[in-house]
Amino acid sequence: MSEDILSKIVRMRKADIERLGLNFGIDIPEKRRVGHTEFLSNAGAILEVKRASPSKGDIAPDLDPVGLATTYAEAHAQAVSVLTESNFFKGSLRDLIAVADLMEKRRQQGLHTCAVLRKDFLLYEDEIDIAYRCGADAVLLIARILDDEQLVKMAKRAQSFDMQAFVEVRETDDFRKLKIVTEALSNAAAKTIVAGVNSRDLATFHTDPLVPASVRSKLPAKAVFESGIHTPADADYARSLGFTGILVGEAVAKNPPLAKDVVSAFESGCENAKGRFWKKFAERRDALRISHASRPLIKICGITREEDGLLAAELGADMLGFVFSTTKRLTNENFVRGFATKIRADRSPENIPLLVGVITDPNSPEGQTAIRLAHEGVLDAVQFHGTAPSAADTTLAHYCAARIGDASDFEQVASLRKNGEPRVMLDAKVEGIPGGTGKTIPESLLHEKAGDIPLWLAGGITPENVTAICEKFQPELVDVSSGVEDTPGIKSTEKLRRLFAKK
Repeated sequence: MSEDILSKIVRMRKADIERLGLNFGIDIPEKRRVGHTEFLSNAGAILEVKRASPSKGDIAPDLDPVGLATTYAEAHAQAVSVLTESNFFKGSLRDLIAVADLMEKRRQQGLHTCAVLRKDFLLYEDEIDIAYRCGADAVLLIARILDDEQLVKMAKRAQSFDMQAFVEVRETDDFRKLKIVTEALSNAAAKTIVAGVNSRDLATFHTDPLVPASVRSKLPAKAVFESGIHTPADADYARSLGFTGILVGEAVAKNPPLAKDVVSAFESGCENAKGRFWKKFAERRDALRISHASRPLIKICGITREEDGLLAAELGADMLGFVFSTTKRLTNENFVRGFATKIRADRSPENIPLLVGVITDPNSPEGQTAIRLAHEGVLDAVQFHGTAPSAADTTLAHYCAARIGDASDFEQVASLRKNGEPRVMLDAKVEGIPGGTGKTIPESLLHEKAGDIPLWLAGGITPENVTAICEKFQPELVDVSSGVEDTPGIKSTEKLRRLFAKK
């Protein structure tokens, strides 16, 4: 088995320590010469001094750490994260010392001061001492690379210096370790421990913005969304999930003027219905991966009869779609209200599909009805099909569907993702027909353009082709409508059963 990136970083770092010592051959202060700022005492952004990364190579190789940290402080970041790993990130303890000295100077001038985080792949207790002497207010402790005993020892060492231990978790076992270290620090844990969940897998360096959503409920009140924040809209998404901090690296290191907008977007946001929907969806996805690892989530769309929706739920549907658009599958408010009441009364919470209103024109009477039902909580979310929410609807629980006919249509997908949409459904485009066409997206387009994103696929999916589609593209979610119908809006019991039998 080939060595993953995280293992390689740790191996090379151990070799450097063996050769150069824990200070990596750099002269460091004999004792701390700066004051202390509590790490993330208030909700806000942690912005990073970052020259390079294993996945992107050079990001800002010639950056001036003091100049960049000044920009971050002027943007009112809560903290500055200083990468000190040299082989892959081109960082140094010199950067940490320089940024800490800058913050001390600002403190003495009465200017806004950021806490300073040493971000590195720390392995030994004495590295906490070095970070403290260099001026760090907090240290990153990656649960994945530390055993229980070492994690506790390092967190206690940080606590002894009145520093915060920023404990990063992602894998299942990391949460067990977080619980152990929290219990070990007892009453000091609330002040010392700040939890962070990385949307980036450090073994592969792939990111998924739904990973933090899926585990937010397992984290303490003070928790940070790490990685994958590229725009102010991404920052707003993280805030909508209830995180009290974000850690942003590449985007602001490459484009420092962006810092102010990212900080403002996060601090002006709040936990809301959009975030609650994505947490529900992500938790459902994770539960399915445990029970049916190879099966995608399934949405049955175009529900117009109670018996069809109830059967789909009984068979295991994860989402049910109700069309609020002038098609043969058009539903109405009374039906959806009644159905939502019945299914929520009859089934346990974990067995209730998410209820989604599908709209093609947000300004139409039908579209406005769906939006109102989502605001009221009757619907769990709105699917903006071939359109996007207005600025007034960005806190609404929603996702978007893009209609794909040729390569240029993926520009809309990229735009939606840039605007903070963690997932975008792909549906086959047929001119003049908004959905339920029975057509599939050309496979060549999916192979060419959709390889790097978790796929939500709609269009032409049937009991006959769903297995082949899943084997070829491993979609996270499939949306089925006409493929399980006898006539538009009337589901076939036999086809529904055959579809779910394929799982």
